[in-house]
Amino acid sequence: MWTFLDANLLLLMLLCSYFSSAVSSPLYSSCQLQGQFHLNGMHRAGDVVLGGLFEIHFFSTHPDLSFMSDDILFVSFDVLGFRQAQTMAFAIDEIKRNSHLLPNVTLGYSLYDNCLQLGIGFRAALSLTSGIEEQVTLHETCVGPPPVLGIVGDSSSTRSIAISNVLGFLCFLQVSYFATCSCLSDRQKFPSFFRTIPSDAFQVRAMIQILKYFGWTWAGLLISDDDYGLHAARSFQSDLGPSGGGCLAYLEVLPWSDNPAEIKRIVDVMRESTAHVVIVFAHESHMIDLMEEVVRQNVTGLQWIASEAWTSAAVLQTPHLMPYLGGTLGIAIRRGEIPGLRAFLLQIRPDLHHNNSYGNNMFWEYTFRCRFASPPAGWVEAGGALCTGHESLDNMETEFLDILNLRPEYNVYKAVYALAYALDDMMQCEPGRGPFSLNSCGNLQRLEPWQLVYYLEKVNFTTPFGDQVSFDENGDVLPIYDIMNWQWLPDGRITVQNVGEVKKSALKGEELTLDEDKIFWNFESKEPPRSVCSESCPPGTRMARKKGEPECCFDCIPCSEGKISNKTGECSALNHCPEDFWSNPQRDHCVPKKTEFLSYHEPLGICLTTASLLGTFICAVVLGIFIYHRKTPIVRANNSELSFQLLLSLKLCFLCSLLFIGRPKLWTCQLRHAAFGISFVLCVSCILVKTMVVLTVFKASKPGGEASLKWFGAVQQRGTVLVLTSVQAAICTAWLVSASPAPHKNTQYHNDKIVYECVVGSTIGFAVLLGYIGLLAILSFLIAFLARNLPDSFNEAKLITFSMLIFCAVWVAFVPAYISSPGKYADAVEVFAILASSFGLLLALFGPKCYIILLRPERNTKKAIMGRRTES
Repeated sequence: MWTFLDANLLLLMLLCSYFSSAVSSPLYSSCQLQGQFHLNGMHRAGDVVLGGLFEIHFFSTHPDLSFMSDDILFVSFDVLGFRQAQTMAFAIDEIKRNSHLLPNVTLGYSLYDNCLQLGIGFRAALSLTSGIEEQVTLHETCVGPPPVLGIVGDSSSTRSIAISNVLGFLCFLQVSYFATCSCLSDRQKFPSFFRTIPSDAFQVRAMIQILKYFGWTWAGLLISDDDYGLHAARSFQSDLGPSGGGCLAYLEVLPWSDNPAEIKRIVDVMRESTAHVVIVFAHESHMIDLMEEVVRQNVTGLQWIASEAWTSAAVLQTPHLMPYLGGTLGIAIRRGEIPGLRAFLLQIRPDLHHNNSYGNNMFWEYTFRCRFASPPAGWVEAGGALCTGHESLDNMETEFLDILNLRPEYNVYKAVYALAYALDDMMQCEPGRGPFSLNSCGNLQRLEPWQLVYYLEKVNFTTPFGDQVSFDENGDVLPIYDIMNWQWLPDGRITVQNVGEVKKSALKGEELTLDEDKIFWNFESKEPPRSVCSESCPPGTRMARKKGEPECCFDCIPCSEGKISNKTGECSALNHCPEDFWSNPQRDHCVPKKTEFLSYHEPLGICLTTASLLGTFICAVVLGIFIYHRKTPIVRANNSELSFQLLLSLKLCFLCSLLFIGRPKLWTCQLRHAAFGISFVLCVSCILVKTMVVLTVFKASKPGGEASLKWFGAVQQRGTVLVLTSVQAAICTAWLVSASPAPHKNTQYHNDKIVYECVVGSTIGFAVLLGYIGLLAILSFLIAFLARNLPDSFNEAKLITFSMLIFCAVWVAFVPAYISSPGKYADAVEVFAILASSFGLLLALFGPKCYIILLRPERNTKKAIMGRRTES
């Protein structure tokens, strides 16, 4: 189990051991570079040599990492790793035959077997950069190209990190074809690292796009305990959050060593989870151990998402595992076609003299199940017939010769061509017009590694398969992945079908293409599964996070009043209804708010309107009675003209109440209070003058009081009423000019209603208007109260006193009721006060008189009216 820290500790140990050997080497006395140890590889001379690191064998035990041991025991031969190495040899051979690419330079190669071990891979990389492993002869001045121009490899992220940590100090080129860790995109730590395989950061985004495509917001993640898995987990946690639209149900780290208890615990978590999608970002070996436990527990109904490390693992594509792994969607390295590679592979022959064909003999033994000599101790493939070297590959159908599924090999091919194009661009530089200091160009004889880094960053070419190859500022190639689907056919055959691709282009960004018709789903429904922690909230509800659980787990609760969610899945962004609208009971769309005002069509409005018209009608009837009986003593007494004016003013008071009913408009708002104020002042002025007349008449009946009638005759009475009313008219005019009442839509009383009302504009103006009416009413009341005991048989002062008492009581009660009543009820209170006070005046002042006129005409005589009381 290797981590980034382990790699760096081993790096220091290897450097110390390596350079202690290098100091004692002949490097410092001549240009002959002698090796202190031997590594297994394949070599071909050339003007420029490219290095390569490939997995060709597996160790049976950990090797001695002291650089002092040559004894290496191999467990097995990796035929695909050998094919990758041969692909690099083929690409270099193809470039040599290309007259347009590096026409005057012969490319060679030096390929080493890293044996899947960090120590050996690191030793091989140092050997390539120093030339210690090879017998390299330079010019007498030690001038010449570097031992290798760049290294294609390594295939592992952990080994690439360790190697690039050293090569980066020297800006020595490293182009990996299989290291995917996103950490290698850090240009400060790895300034000369490039790769032709997309980083895991893009692989993670590709998986997230698949999750989004099928609406899978709830998934489990299994990772390997190394740089490959740990960096992928960080990317998932950052990219699959709120912006990614998904959550991880669980995150488990698969152990490297044999740990059945831990594997069982992880499978238990998978079985108990509600997530039906499982992403495995690990290696093939992890999946083998995991699937044994999955089969044992019979955990079915899962949709597997495979990383590129095991998408094409043939060892998992068996009838025993397909009931569980069938339908797997996997991210695979881009498949490419390399014309001529098969013919090149068929030319491989064993080297019976073991000169410079390391691996060929082992490949031959592996393919034909034979051996050239007695196997060394520890060789697993012991036994079998002896190889002759004349066996034929032409009729062999082996994995090695299957060139229809070239994936890592395609990346190797692109890496070699990228280095070749970079070198070709440098060779075409014109002296004096170069990109380096003083406009200089790179020179093959004095080539600095960082110079080739500059040109590799500018590389841009298209492969024969049609893929564009260029590197971004982090050394990452334009990413592209194939999406594979594990299909279990009815006849029992197993195939891995390409069902789409995900790529990133300079113009269109990231694109996902899927052919759903080709996808095999390993479920009874034959359709994609549902994998969500909580179903999307229906319209009218919003998401409420469950405490202590990921954001994908939530409850759906109704939207609050005035807010709606009208689309499924968009509950987290509630829409506020516009000002004149409100949410319907279902909270899924906005409806116009109800409007409220004192309407003619509602019961309250109808009652008030009826009362107003009734009062007006009664006033008209009383006025008619008084006109008809205008010559009778009870009508003529106390100035009949004032009685007529009072009846007309009461009619106006009844009618002005109608202005408070109906939808408020500008003219009604302006007119209602002015009409109300002037009508009532006119009414109270008439009462005040009538009261003063009563007192005047009483004084005139006393000796010497005749003069009072002269100074308070009919003209003076009319003038008094006019002046008092004019004052109120002036108050109303000033109010309307300075701060006129206006209609207003009030939304403060009720959230779901619009209350139409008239704002008074100026509270002071309204208060002065009411205060003036109150002042006249109180004055009338006081004068009438003083005249209440006058000795007339029909004492009108008592009626005025009673009427003013009713009037004042109504309007004193009106003020708090008006202030505390909202909306239309404030208008209703004001209308009620107008009607109550008007009816009070009408009945108190004219009721007794009409009673006498209509029912007791014998009392409607001068003698009866002027008669004295018998008691005092």
